[in-house]
Amino acid sequence: MTMDASRRAFLQRSAAISLAGAATPFVMNLAAIGEAAAATASDYKALVCVFLYGGNDYANTLVPYDSAGYGVYATQRPGLTYAQAALAPTVLNPSVPLPAGAQYALAPELGKLLPIFNAGKMAVMLNVGTLVQPTTKAQYQTSSVPLPPKLLSHNDQQSYWQASSPEGAASGWGGRIGDLLQSGNGTSTLTCVNVSGNAVFLTGRAAVQYTLTPNGPIALNARNSLQGSTAAASLLQSLLNGGGPHVFQAALGGIGSRALDLYSQVTGATAQAQVTTTAFPAAADTQSTLGAQLQYVAKMISVGSQLGAKRQVFFVSTGRFDTHDGLLTLHPSLLTNVADALRAFYDTTVELGVASQVTTFTASDFGRALTGNNDGSDHGWGSMHFVLGGAVRGGRYYGTNPTLANGGPDDIGQGRLVPTMSVDQYAATLAAWFGVGSSDLSTVVPNIGNYGGSTLGTNLGFV
Repeated sequence: MTMDASRRAFLQRSAAISLAGAATPFVMNLAAIGEAAAATASDYKALVCVFLYGGNDYANTLVPYDSAGYGVYATQRPGLTYAQAALAPTVLNPSVPLPAGAQYALAPELGKLLPIFNAGKMAVMLNVGTLVQPTTKAQYQTSSVPLPPKLLSHNDQQSYWQASSPEGAASGWGGRIGDLLQSGNGTSTLTCVNVSGNAVFLTGRAAVQYTLTPNGPIALNARNSLQGSTAAASLLQSLLNGGGPHVFQAALGGIGSRALDLYSQVTGATAQAQVTTTAFPAAADTQSTLGAQLQYVAKMISVGSQLGAKRQVFFVSTGRFDTHDGLLTLHPSLLTNVADALRAFYDTTVELGVASQVTTFTASDFGRALTGNNDGSDHGWGSMHFVLGGAVRGGRYYGTNPTLANGGPDDIGQGRLVPTMSVDQYAATLAAWFGVGSSDLSTVVPNIGNYGGSTLGTNLGFV
């Protein structure tokens, strides 16, 4: 390819990206841009990832309730358990019972989610975690299969959850879904939308994430005054819109101009959004805006048609789940925050008439150890997660319930679970519902081919 042809290809892709959002960095890994097959859609669908940063404690989220399971749970973490009687109101009665009479209850603070489960619109995922291929405890101990690098490390496992690669990954599986479907949107930049900052999950090989705040787009449109100066505002406008004689200056000017236009487009559309009556929780403190993030996601979804959107992937998050200590005092408040926000968001999608078009799922760095460390629990591996939405085949569990035991067949030590459901399978199932064809799943999750012959397969069937 000649230099001129390469330059033209670069400019074409730069123009297609239409970068917007003052807090959104212009990051393009040219070597990673692939020629993915575009998928088309005539309806609207949204995926919403709710990431719990820090590694959520699985045992105090989905709590063993049957006599044998509860006995192990109480023995392994004395002083850190829910009383069995307190769990009775949130016991799950799935449409398909677990083997050998195993039962779970939601933590009492998650009680607001129980009606969604009972209505068949929430599924519980058992023992999900990062894997390269199906892995047993024996294979882990002998290192006879490839494993995700730096297990139990926050940064690397956050990245592996979001990208199928360790820290430093160039793209995430949410962004790679966006690569395949962004061409069907009227404004491609609104395919991958982050309401909590920046995350590799929404970075594609071509798609870039549009970053918002819970209050909407970051103001770029300082048309009249910037820091009290009209001259500064005028200079900013010229820099953003003016471009220059060089082709790269002109391309950058075009991107700046589109950013300003998109700011106006999004703020204008959301200002006319349908007013809903469902109340979202106010932030319990200044460290969590999960309810506000999801409220803005709902607003964006409600004006999807005005924005020309057919497929959108959203990312929201909350933190402080690294509960090495203070588990009994901190974790319940974190779960209350999650339950209140998820319930309000689900109810709003029902009110908007789009519940069957929106699938929300939880994720986290990893689970934690079943064995307590006096005041908390340490880093683990496999964990439990939830998927909610009108299209979810809920009211039941998916996956294999682990054997609870310190040193048991699913435990690599202190109740750290070897995952029996991989994030790849979780992601592939969501991607398939979203409209990604089977031949393109390996673009989204490169290791998915390792699960074709596994017990669960590549599509878990929960949506």
